[in-house]
Amino acid sequence: MRQYDDPVEVRRGEAEDPDQFLWRGRLWKVRTVVAHWVETGPWWQGAHDDVRHAAADLVAERELWRVEAGRGPGARRSARTVAGDEDTYGVFDLSFDWTDGRWQLVGCLD
Repeated sequence: MRQYDDPVEVRRGEAEDPDQFLWRGRLWKVRTVVAHWVETGPWWQGAHDDVRHAAADLVAERELWRVEAGRGPGARRSARTVAGDEDTYGVFDLSFDWTDGRWQLVGCLD
């Protein structure tokens, strides 16, 4: 998996899962959500002399989705790209940070 830290714009669907995302000027349509989980912040890193700061780190969360997404005319198809076809798809990890309301693309499976 390649690691990224790229900002993305995300449109959520009816179930509040990512439905589409814009990454590097290209629109990707989510075909399926492969996995969904929540991670807490790295509370174990840094000095925690201030109890309020330490408590804030404990509740800092980001929500992650691993999605299969495609772009191109057949983005809704479930078949892989055929030689010569303009379709492209991949598996991506999208992150939503609850502390600042920001979406990131954090990984892509090749």
